[in-house]
Amino acid sequence: YAKLMEAGFRRVENWMYRPVCAGCDACVSLRIAAGTGSGQLGGGQLIHSPSQKRVLRRNRNISRRILPNVPRYDHFLLFQTYQQQRHNDGRMIAMTPADFAALISRSPITTRIVEYRCGAGLYGVLLVDVQADGLSLVYSFFDPKLSQLSPGKYMILDAAALAHGMGLPYVYLGYYVAGCRKMRYKTQFKPCWQLRGGEWQEVAG
Repeated sequence: YAKLMEAGFRRVENWMYRPVCAGCDACVSLRIAAGTGSGQLGGGQLIHSPSQKRVLRRNRNISRRILPNVPRYDHFLLFQTYQQQRHNDGRMIAMTPADFAALISRSPITTRIVEYRCGAGLYGVLLVDVQADGLSLVYSFFDPKLSQLSPGKYMILDAAALAHGMGLPYVYLGYYVAGCRKMRYKTQFKPCWQLRGGEWQEVAG
């Protein structure tokens, strides 16, 4: 599995995949450094930008707990709400509780749920694979009513801190397409690397 991830593959349930389109290589794997904003580890320490520091301050009261990859109904309800309000034109909006259970629990490697709460309420959920050199973020969703807190960015920053605490140097963010507005946020985490020509190359800027 680690070798496939190094080669740019991703996991969904028990399947490993990589986009292969004739005449197009726009989809590239992207990973960022783990870290909390100071010190060094492996390929470098994640550097917090001023805006990312503001995200961390806005979310300072969010609590986190690590759970086994066992589906929970309250997670499914939040997943449904997220799909309806953020991705209502996508295929995942039609997922049933059984489909959601398969997404969460069907994994050939160590997979964990990272659950976030705002007080007693459910803030967001992050599904992560634990691999030899980092955490791979499989899927995340959050309460759309809390969008002003930038939950997506916060969960990536927290995953970087979590990986750092586990002694892992990287966080894998999946695929990136240059010029895609919805994916632009991925390269705002520094340092980051793209997989091109079989080699991980640091993204400048």
